[in-house]
Amino acid sequence: MALVCSISHEVPEHPVVSPSSNHVFEKRLIEKYIAENGVDPISQEPLTVEQLIDIKVSPLVKPRPPTATSIPAILKILQDEWDACMLHSFTLRQQLQTARQELSHALYQHDAACRVVARLTKEVTAAREALATLKPHAAPGMAPIPALPPGAAAQPQVQEPMEAAEAGPAGMTDEIIQKLQEKANLLTAERKKRGKNVPKELLPSDDIRVFKPKSSHPGLHSASNPGILSLDLQAADTNKVLTGGADKNAVVFNKETEQVTAILKGHTKKVTNVIYHPTEDVVFTSSPDTSIRIWIVANASCTQTINAHDAPVTGLSLHATGDYLLSCSEDKHWAFSDIATGRVLTKVADESVSSALTCAQFHPDGLIFGTGTDDSIIKIWNLKERTNVANFPGHSGPITALAFSENGYYLATAADDAVVKLWDLRKLKNFKNISLDDRYEVKSLTFDQSGTYLAVAGSDVRVYLCKQWQDLCVFSDHTDIATGVRFGNHASFLASTGMDRNLKFYGL
Repeated sequence: MALVCSISHEVPEHPVVSPSSNHVFEKRLIEKYIAENGVDPISQEPLTVEQLIDIKVSPLVKPRPPTATSIPAILKILQDEWDACMLHSFTLRQQLQTARQELSHALYQHDAACRVVARLTKEVTAAREALATLKPHAAPGMAPIPALPPGAAAQPQVQEPMEAAEAGPAGMTDEIIQKLQEKANLLTAERKKRGKNVPKELLPSDDIRVFKPKSSHPGLHSASNPGILSLDLQAADTNKVLTGGADKNAVVFNKETEQVTAILKGHTKKVTNVIYHPTEDVVFTSSPDTSIRIWIVANASCTQTINAHDAPVTGLSLHATGDYLLSCSEDKHWAFSDIATGRVLTKVADESVSSALTCAQFHPDGLIFGTGTDDSIIKIWNLKERTNVANFPGHSGPITALAFSENGYYLATAADDAVVKLWDLRKLKNFKNISLDDRYEVKSLTFDQSGTYLAVAGSDVRVYLCKQWQDLCVFSDHTDIATGVRFGNHASFLASTGMDRNLKFYGL
């Protein structure tokens, strides 16, 4: 059998054996390899030229020494190039084998790390849920305990228990009515002083037209029961975002840091309405579990539970004073409650309808408010007198959304008829209809803080310029129905939520 060099895989002219690996090599190739690496190419053990063992074979007749201008000289050059190529190819094969081994080890480590991360994530989620369950809540009727200055000792406080809502409404006293009237007068005076001028900081309509999707956040609510049903921003800092989900939780999210600030757990059914207090880190939520909850964001605790209704709560609105809540329900009642005490001040049944109330919204001045019904009627109510003062028929299907403009003159309404209607509250008539696509669903309406723009959320998200009622932009980024839409400060951005579990932001 012929001897074959382990490097070139050819019959060697001068065969030698390595005592380290017992492999046969071409002498000139192994000498070059040892000169460069100092080890056996097979066993990788140290090896010197002196250790090589010559193999006795029949001598070959050597050609004449080549000259620089002869064909043999060219062949010698080619032979040297071939030897170098063989050495390089052998080194590459070794490096490839080493790289494959390292890659296999790295993949194994990555798989193990992923398993550990998944297990730890599951344990953290379970721990958070257990912590939320064990976290102490203030008992109904107990006012939240104010934070103490550093170093101050806690003093025992005597709290008067809140009267249960079932004991009957407490009634609107003269002091409360006076407070509402004074706030309305103040807001009216500020509006007259401001006149028809829009804020200089307000983003112009040409900029709204070129809004683009900026970010999307799909991980705020549980994927096991997907869907975000409601949205609100804090008026004082519109980077603070509040969402209510089908997973029975409300989530406070900071747009600037892109971090979840608090997860509010306590409702036993989905959270359908949320409100962020305009100046304080206090939020309000309602649910088909018939309860309204008041939360402190700092410690994610529920400080009050208002049980004003006997059926699912369908609408929620905060009074301009920031001290009272309006709610409506499928029990055909609307209720006016005190936030500080959690007491229902008044509860009125709409005797003129036989269907449920679907939504409610305060007028900017706070002395009147609107409710929508399941039988397509919008009703305007006088809060002080607790009487129905105007009705707006014309829609078909349940009323799904209401929104008053900042100047208090206009009311936007929507139902299951793919039409947004605009009403003039001074003339009590419908002056504009915005017809949408066939089978378009409207879930949310909102004016910006200046009343210049109107946003619609439903089958898509779109913005209209008021007075001209031109559509400025349309976004179809949600893969399911959009359920909420809000403007950022001075319309600097737009936020929307949807049943696809995404919170999205649009801007320049």
